[in-house]
Amino acid sequence: MKKMIPAVLLLIHLQVSAQRTDFLKIGKYRISHLNEQLKESSGLDLVDGKLYTFNDSGNTPDLYQIDRTSGSIIRKLPVKAENKDWEALANDGQNFYIGDFGNNAGTRKDLMIYKVPFSEETLDANVPETIQFYYPEQKDFSQDYGHTDFDAEAMIYLNGKLHLFTKEWGSKATSHYEIDPDISGVQEAKKKESFRTGFMVTDAAYFDHQLYLVGYTKKTEVFLEIFKETEPGVFFNEAPRKYYLGSALSIGQIEGITVDGNGIYISGEQFKVSIGHAAQSLYFIPKEKLKD
Repeated sequence: MKKMIPAVLLLIHLQVSAQRTDFLKIGKYRISHLNEQLKESSGLDLVDGKLYTFNDSGNTPDLYQIDRTSGSIIRKLPVKAENKDWEALANDGQNFYIGDFGNNAGTRKDLMIYKVPFSEETLDANVPETIQFYYPEQKDFSQDYGHTDFDAEAMIYLNGKLHLFTKEWGSKATSHYEIDPDISGVQEAKKKESFRTGFMVTDAAYFDHQLYLVGYTKKTEVFLEIFKETEPGVFFNEAPRKYYLGSALSIGQIEGITVDGNGIYISGEQFKVSIGHAAQSLYFIPKEKLKD
């Protein structure tokens, strides 16, 4: 076993050192500050060219459609579900998937995703279907706030499956899990791959065979990583393009990302600490601003 340690350390070193970080300060790409009703904007998603978001834990269970060019609220769409800790939003063209799986303390045993049918900009008025899951690797559920590796705030829909990307406070990495949205009852999240990001992942997006992950460090540094899909649903075989987006002290706590053919939409919730304050904001980065 001892002979394996240097090889493992070398692999980790190569994975981290292979990443080159470019600067892409997003402050200049701010569309606007978001409405006061969206102080804790978390997930972000595009459906038929329309932009949607919601607030996270402790807020009302509502989706908000917001204007892509101004960030103003167009409509509020109530969901008949509890918002224990909503963190991620995805869709398959017919259903929204709302990830109620925020788990900062590592104690939750009720991780779930709400499946909400929609059509013509209207949500199904019925109580949504619940997809329940667990991480088979988690054996300890004692409180470990700010250190657990079984938190998650990022999700995409791809190839008929839901793909979660964990927010690993201790490891500063992310693990990619797969969940079947058509299974009723509690299911085991299937781990597919992991990657040492160096930051805590807070949202994910997928477009044109690329995975986009955003997140931050405890030092308030905000990063974006873009991974190539090397085979269907596999993203971590190659080093990503990595961008430094700025400090949460000036751009907010970045919690949402979604992508289309024009570029990247990013949202940040209000960030308030003793040494600074940044209001909730919406950003748009044109695709030509990203280096290949």
